[in-house]
Amino acid sequence: MERQDGAWRVLPIEGRFELFYEDGNGAWSVRRLQARELKIGPGRVLVCGTDRDRDGYRGFRADRIHRLTDRDTGERVEHNILDWLIRRAEAARRARAAALRRKTLPEAARPKEARPKAARLEADRPGGKARAA
Repeated sequence: MERQDGAWRVLPIEGRFELFYEDGNGAWSVRRLQARELKIGPGRVLVCGTDRDRDGYRGFRADRIHRLTDRDTGERVEHNILDWLIRRAEAARRARAAALRRKTLPEAARPKEARPKAARLEADRPGGKARAA
């Protein structure tokens, strides 16, 4: 769930990423990250999660990531990495919000495409009504 942590806006993000990363001293490394959150703060953005090789929770500055590969899809990002991360986190937020609405709305109040197929068919018949859950 999205939250505010002081001056930081924290968005959940899920994924297994391989990062080509340059640290503050200019040293390059390849990091395998199980991402958990994207932290957007004053002047910087961090992608945070479990560093699979160093077995610890870490944050990586998005402006220091030179290439990102999504290990689940194989998608490779070399430009506009920050924009890609924000779009990914926002899409996940919208999907979670839609799933939550589907769980909490009574069936008759759900959008037609979110109803179970049997309820859609019943509602589409002339004079038919959606059945309450």
